[in-house]
Amino acid sequence: MRILGIDPGLNLTGFALLESDGTKKELLHFGVIRTKAHTEKSLRLKEIYDDLKSIIADLKPEICSIEQLFFSTNVSTAMSVSEARGIILLALQESGIPIQEYTPSQMKKALTGNGRADKKSIQKMVMIELNLKEIPKPDDAADAVSLALALSAELRYHRHLKTFLEK
Repeated sequence: MRILGIDPGLNLTGFALLESDGTKKELLHFGVIRTKAHTEKSLRLKEIYDDLKSIIADLKPEICSIEQLFFSTNVSTAMSVSEARGIILLALQESGIPIQEYTPSQMKKALTGNGRADKKSIQKMVMIELNLKEIPKPDDAADAVSLALALSAELRYHRHLKTFLEK
């Protein structure tokens, strides 16, 4: 299954494509959609939308894992990220791609078993799970990889559970 992980943001939106058959996983592609800070917000949102539609057409994901927003302090950042996330959800919906949302703690728990794991622990698990020598850069792309891995783990768990229950 081709899993697209997305870490939404207005300045940088991280994305990663993971191929997973339930046991083997391969990171096929990762990167960021970057918008310019002093450009009109509506143009930046359109750029995210257009770039994501192109990424979807090129990479052909079957399902998407996206970070659910969780902000407690910076309201202005939360609003911008919410707007970018809305555009991303629209692009995914229009493309017919099923969406699974994860809070940061849900993603951390799926990867490490600990919903309060630190960034270093997450990065180490990403490297181990995908047999990488270094963590993908920038951080937004690495976070997208983590989200794709979280969905891969959930899908693997449900597949094993279904097989177990059928016995």
